[in-house]
Amino acid sequence: MNFTSLLHRLGLWLMGVFLVIAAAGIFWYLSGRGQSQVQYATVFVKRGNVENTIVAAGTLQPVRYVDVGAQTSGQLKSLKVKRGDRVEKAQLLAEIDPALASSALTAAQAMLENLTAQREAKRAQLLLAGKQLDRNEYLVRRDLIAASEADIARAAYNTAFSEFESLSAQIKQAEATIETTRASLGYTRILAPMAGEVVSIATLEGQTINANQQAPIILRIADLSTMTVWAQVSEADVMRVKAGQEVYFTVLGQPERRRYGKVRQILPAPELLNNVVFYNVLFDVPNPQQELKIQMTAQIFIVVAQAKGALLIPTAAIGNASEGSRIQVRILKADGKVELRPIKIGVKNEIAAQVTEGLKEGERVVIGEIQAKDPTKSAPGLKKGP
Repeated sequence: MNFTSLLHRLGLWLMGVFLVIAAAGIFWYLSGRGQSQVQYATVFVKRGNVENTIVAAGTLQPVRYVDVGAQTSGQLKSLKVKRGDRVEKAQLLAEIDPALASSALTAAQAMLENLTAQREAKRAQLLLAGKQLDRNEYLVRRDLIAASEADIARAAYNTAFSEFESLSAQIKQAEATIETTRASLGYTRILAPMAGEVVSIATLEGQTINANQQAPIILRIADLSTMTVWAQVSEADVMRVKAGQEVYFTVLGQPERRRYGKVRQILPAPELLNNVVFYNVLFDVPNPQQELKIQMTAQIFIVVAQAKGALLIPTAAIGNASEGSRIQVRILKADGKVELRPIKIGVKNEIAAQVTEGLKEGERVVIGEIQAKDPTKSAPGLKKGP
């Protein structure tokens, strides 16, 4: 072996060693430093409350109100209340001029007296006709007068009897008229049908009321101690609403204060607003201080499902998983390794989801990965630090 051949073989050996060292360095970089650049975004499993709600808009109305009208015609003589007044049941609210009703009652009473007098006179005629009939029938039986005389007496008696019965019927009608006119006279005093607050007045003093053409409204009384919230729920959500579900709402004047109630009723008839179908869901709320007013706007939350003191993770960690489903999530363990873990989802909303199986409080759930920049490289145009 000459010297040139020895140098050639030594060069090949050194090149092989260099390639092995280079390959080992690249492997180390990729397997060690490369992996160290991947970081995980995680959240801790914690306890809290979660609820699934249907959000709706609505308005407030009195739980009960009555439109107080007039049942007789005439001029509104006096109005005893004003808007905002508190009234009790049977309290005098207004008076209609009683002149027309009083005159009608006087005329009806006079008619009754006239008919009564006529009937008494007809009673006397009936008694006389009855006696004449008895006398003629007696004489006919003894052939002292012709039978036609008895027929004439019988016809007179029947006529008197019919007229007597007619007058009796007219008297009953007159008595009914008196009762009606007496009631109309009583209707000139308008009393409160319920306790509540006068919320509106439609007829003012001096206006003429015609009860024969329409049902005139004088004022409205409402019970404001309890308010009914009318929530407009879309047809996409209404099938999830049930009577008895918890519901709360806020008003514009107190957006931080929640007021609670329970669903009382779902009205079957829909409302069409801007080509969208809504159903009215009703619930009641106490209003002892009368802070809530008629027609206030409310933002309403109907609680479909809820869990308190539950294990929670962000909804972003479960994707589109539905309530009650089983999925797998990634758990970052204490040694830095990632483990796939099967879990079961409970109540969820747009922010958080309940975990009923598979996780413990304090565990870290991976919600994403962060690719860190290589600290050995500088951004273009920037110098490395000293």
